[in-house]
Amino acid sequence: MTHVLIADDHSIVRLGVKQIVCSLPGDMHVTEAKTFDETISFIEIRHFDLLILDINMPGGNNLQMIQAVKLRQPDIRILICSAYEEILYALGYLQTGADGYIEKNSPDEDFKIAVATVLGGEKYISRAVREQLINKYTRQQEVHQNPFAVLSGREVEVMNLLTKGLPLIKIAEMLHLQLTTVSTYKARIFEKTGVKNVIALVEKAHMYQATSHVGEAVMKV
Repeated sequence: MTHVLIADDHSIVRLGVKQIVCSLPGDMHVTEAKTFDETISFIEIRHFDLLILDINMPGGNNLQMIQAVKLRQPDIRILICSAYEEILYALGYLQTGADGYIEKNSPDEDFKIAVATVLGGEKYISRAVREQLINKYTRQQEVHQNPFAVLSGREVEVMNLLTKGLPLIKIAEMLHLQLTTVSTYKARIFEKTGVKNVIALVEKAHMYQATSHVGEAVMKV
């Protein structure tokens, strides 16, 4: 038997979620709680396999709800069921210890998948949010891996002139800078891009140009 606790202050929501849970394969025993204090009281005296939790209900409306539940039943699976936008809140609650997040207006079929996924020991977020998070992470990784992304605008200017073979004194004249200042920019560029000479800088600039990850100024190198 699978023991499920549904915690939500709206009876119509509890009823709807209960119907979905009971439609799943297996013997589902459902308990309902309408406040967070009542939720904690149930968890303190009874074992549950899954808690389906609204994160905005009397007695609780923050990340500490997850910690309070896990403190009493470390192995309980937690599926957040909320009216709040998943993309804004899901990651924070999953990082705190929840196992899934689903919006209340999601289709019944998504609810079934979410419950089954979390009960199966896996994490659940919607496909749309998963793709957004992956895209965001990928963009961050690209910026992190691209050494030219950390160059300032002035450093890019100096780099472009360096890769064209211009001497430091000429670069200083063109950019109206002191020679010592240009030398400092050159040292910073070498350090940030991980090269030791202009030839290596040219090669690396062309490499990132080919992958279209360098800035517009670098593309002109």
